[in-house]
Amino acid sequence: MFAVVRTGGKQYRVAAGDKIVVEKLAGEAGDKVTLDDVLFAGEGSDLKDTKGLTVAAEIIAQAKGEKVIVFKKRRRHNYRRKNGHRQNHTILKIVAIGAEEKKAKKAAAKADDAAPAAAEA
Repeated sequence: MFAVVRTGGKQYRVAAGDKIVVEKLAGEAGDKVTLDDVLFAGEGSDLKDTKGLTVAAEIIAQAKGEKVIVFKKRRRHNYRRKNGHRQNHTILKIVAIGAEEKKAKKAAAKADDAAPAAAEA
């Protein structure tokens, strides 16, 4: 099964076991992350409803990208500026693609609480 998720303003096609490099996310190596913004999901030619669908991932490492050199020059004016930039990245390993379970548990707990109150009345 695959999914297309959006994080950091970019879209990634992922499947279980994939490793992707995304814009920096908060967390340390080994932390679990849930990607909620699933745009598209399916298996083969079968498409799946993305409502409530999440992608579970694990942070492998926090890293920096390659250095980008920004050089400005105006000829004949003795104007030269050189700057470097390294973007922060997070390396993720996709653990699973599936429905969100936490909301279902909360809804079930609320239903259980409402049932005894109705029985007492």
